[in-house]
Amino acid sequence: MTDELIRAIALADTPARMVAAVQKLAATKDVAAIPTLIAVFGYNNPTAAAVAALALTELGELAVPQLLEQIDDYNYGARAYSIRTLAAIADPRALDALINAAITDFAPSVRRAAAKGLGNLHWQKLGFPESQTAPLRALEALLHISQDSEWSIRYAAVVGLQALAKIPDLQHPIRARLEYMLASDTEKAVRARVLLAQSQ
Repeated sequence: MTDELIRAIALADTPARMVAAVQKLAATKDVAAIPTLIAVFGYNNPTAAAVAALALTELGELAVPQLLEQIDDYNYGARAYSIRTLAAIADPRALDALINAAITDFAPSVRRAAAKGLGNLHWQKLGFPESQTAPLRALEALLHISQDSEWSIRYAAVVGLQALAKIPDLQHPIRARLEYMLASDTEKAVRARVLLAQSQ
């Protein structure tokens, strides 16, 4: 059954047929569909990619190893969907990929998705001592990109920092950085987002 649905995606000859085929495959919730759903990210069909991303997010941690393996270094649109999906699943195994994307990716959409994802990972899934050290690595990455020249990246860093502030031990450095950004950031939207983070 799943094999037929995978073939239907390969044979889809219009954008609408592609979307319909991906919806049918997504509905199976079959782990065998994971590689094909990831491949859909690279087909330049945003509707189909959004359906695939939602299906992979629902498959959750089962999809994480293949998402990490198949991150597309050449197609930034596909990469953005992979990073967004990893951020939505929030599995801490994605930490290295999210840090790397947040700091080094040339595509702002990829960097923003990674920054937001870094604050929301499910740290409790890690054993000791990783559950202590991994959030510190996320904090370090977010503090670094909160000084980025691109205002939308700094904005995303604030979103990530606010989420990370749920960890009591990290609240002090996060509060200090937000206060600094409020006093010094030249972009009104970033300062407004800092105020929102502080109020919550």
